[in-house]
Amino acid sequence: MARYTGPRDKISRRFGVPVFGPSKYLERKNYPPGTHGPRARRKYSDYALALMEKQFRSIYEKARRHRGVTGEIMLQLLESRLDNIVYRLGFGATRAQARQMVSHGHVSVNGGKMTIPSYTAKINDVVEVKDRSASRQLATRNLEYSTSRVMPEWLQLEKDAFRGTVMRVPTRDEIQPIADEQTIVEFYSR
Repeated sequence: MARYTGPRDKISRRFGVPVFGPSKYLERKNYPPGTHGPRARRKYSDYALALMEKQFRSIYEKARRHRGVTGEIMLQLLESRLDNIVYRLGFGATRAQARQMVSHGHVSVNGGKMTIPSYTAKINDVVEVKDRSASRQLATRNLEYSTSRVMPEWLQLEKDAFRGTVMRVPTRDEIQPIADEQTIVEFYSR
């Protein structure tokens, strides 16, 4: 799955939810994009919804190989990506910034170098900000901004050491997805 680099607010307005994080623009213009101005949000067919939630083929294939409910496993795999864990720990202010921190080498996993944002963290993996002044300053600033964010129970943060540990796999109730995973599973299982 490629990284989206186009207009983010337009995508958020199309779906009616903040896909790329909170946006004041979505609050001001809470109608779909287009030249016809504010109008009632149209009802999408099941097929249209399935096409919108289509870009999960590789994560679906990975989830299908595991035992259990495929939709729930898909959500767990997405939630335990390294860039998402860096964001959840508060080291990154946004998911995009967390992704950039990982790819620029500011984060290590279990003491080793890891620059792959899509790396799936496992139980007892230790995610740590590297002991460099630039990395620590960035993480300190982001930790100050993220104090209002709730720390998930499946992660443990040691703020002083700039370290977080994955304690367990997140449950379905802790994830709160914005997409319907059952529709995605049905779309790919054909």
